[in-house]
Amino acid sequence: MKIDSNVFRVGPGEIIDLNERSTRVKPFGKTEKRYKTILKKHVKELSSLQRLHYASNRYALLVIFQGMDASGKDGAIRHVMSGISPQGCQVSSFKAPSAEELQHDFLWRTTKRLPERGQIGIFNRSYYEEVLIVRVHPEMLRNEGFPDELLDEKSIWTERYRSITDFEEHLHRNGTQVVKIFLHLSKDEQAKRFRERIDMPEKNWKFGPDDIQERHHWDHYQKAYQACLNSTSTEHAPWYVVPADNKENARLVVSQILLDTLRGQKMEYPKSSLKRRKELDSLRSDL
Repeated sequence: MKIDSNVFRVGPGEIIDLNERSTRVKPFGKTEKRYKTILKKHVKELSSLQRLHYASNRYALLVIFQGMDASGKDGAIRHVMSGISPQGCQVSSFKAPSAEELQHDFLWRTTKRLPERGQIGIFNRSYYEEVLIVRVHPEMLRNEGFPDELLDEKSIWTERYRSITDFEEHLHRNGTQVVKIFLHLSKDEQAKRFRERIDMPEKNWKFGPDDIQERHHWDHYQKAYQACLNSTSTEHAPWYVVPADNKENARLVVSQILLDTLRGQKMEYPKSSLKRRKELDSLRSDL
């Protein structure tokens, strides 16, 4: 079954309702063997495209993963990017901001981790946390040191959306492609995965009281994500809503999105000039 990544893309100006977006779709690989075959094929082509991306050194690619706890961000990154050379890819995870980071604007700490040309940068969570978890917990704004006149909760989210879209447009104008993936998980599936983390000793470290506390805000998070997706999906920095209840299926969709993105770049291996060829031929004679 062919995967059409555009099915999952949020178009510019499109208003979506997450309640109407399924968290589960028909499996693209009907068996475990078929899933592994498709993923292996995707990973192999991604590896080839990444080498071309690195060699051409024309673009940077920033891939942002967002999603509720246990939505499969780590697993998607680990499996989909398994064939990518570490030389051309860097993964950055963002937890709660440090005291130093809180002294700067909310884009500062992630800007330092942006990929260079020829590189693929992956953000496991990102500056979008500032319009997600901070929106669900607006008391966090008070810790960010804002002057009172800038701390208007009626307008601050719209202003932050504008800052983000302006920033991503700036990146596009300077050769960085931005792709944003929201792993859309159901509440029931999250509960199932949390129980697995409790029941399996090797996964205990991935679960704690904070996970339960955040789960109590599920509906607020869904509203925050929906508002974010509707406000910040643009032509040059689109959001993709990927059904995440089936981890294997989600990984196939994510890999297809990245394949389509890299295929769309105008890339080629550097061509040798006549002068360079003569230099190489001269060096060959010294071997």
